[in-house]
Amino acid sequence: MVWNSMAENPDWVPYGVDKVVPNAARMYDYWLDGSHNFTTDREMAKKVQQAMPDIRDAIRLNRSFLRRAVLFMIDSGIRQFLDIGSGIPTVGNVHEIAQRADPECRIVYVDKEPVAVAHSELILKGNDRAAIIQANVRDVEDILDHPQTKRLLDLDQPIGLLMVALLHFVPDSWDPMNIVARYRDGLVPGSYLALSHGTADADPVGSAEVIQLYMSTPEPLYARTHEETMRLFAGFELVEPGLVGCGQWRPAGPGDISHNADMNTLFYGGVGRKP
Repeated sequence: MVWNSMAENPDWVPYGVDKVVPNAARMYDYWLDGSHNFTTDREMAKKVQQAMPDIRDAIRLNRSFLRRAVLFMIDSGIRQFLDIGSGIPTVGNVHEIAQRADPECRIVYVDKEPVAVAHSELILKGNDRAAIIQANVRDVEDILDHPQTKRLLDLDQPIGLLMVALLHFVPDSWDPMNIVARYRDGLVPGSYLALSHGTADADPVGSAEVIQLYMSTPEPLYARTHEETMRLFAGFELVEPGLVGCGQWRPAGPGDISHNADMNTLFYGGVGRKP
């Protein structure tokens, strides 16, 4: 079956999905050249791109950070991953990266977006070492106690927890520090957290306009400072080079860096280990 969002084909759209309101996960999919987005997502993504022309570079660097973080964890002995806010599957998903390195790796994806969940279920069909759960990041206990989590992940062994480009959609009123802490408390020592987060510290051209555009969607953007993002790693020991721009976190080649220095630091990225 070929899914074709360009035709807005209702056959692949889960029941109840609002195709009129732009969605952050589907905009992200568009910027990564995915096909599971609607006209309204593309229109909003293009407005963001008009305000910040190199936004695709920042999204690509964030995706590259995910790959390097997963491979670092594998090199550190991690073989099971919990990816919160996994988004719509495109090339270079966690299970592809991890299972290419070691076919024994097990992955549980979590996302609230119905299109992301439906497409994940499709591509994971037949993969008995990966699964998707539909849930909100705040549903910590439900996620950790979910039958799929219990089937695939051994919480008595170290886990690679991933929260990539997620928490800048979590308002302060939700207490993102507490959310991360609850996940941390459910992990054993030796587990890792990989996290990336949007920031306006460098004040790149268009950042204020981009934030304003997101404020008109159901998923406003909450850019945080370096200090605020550091607090999310409470209880974890950051590995070198610490919390830096995604393009600066252990780049492996020219493709991991943008020609626009602002895009290299539009997202902070870091990996921490629970001692």
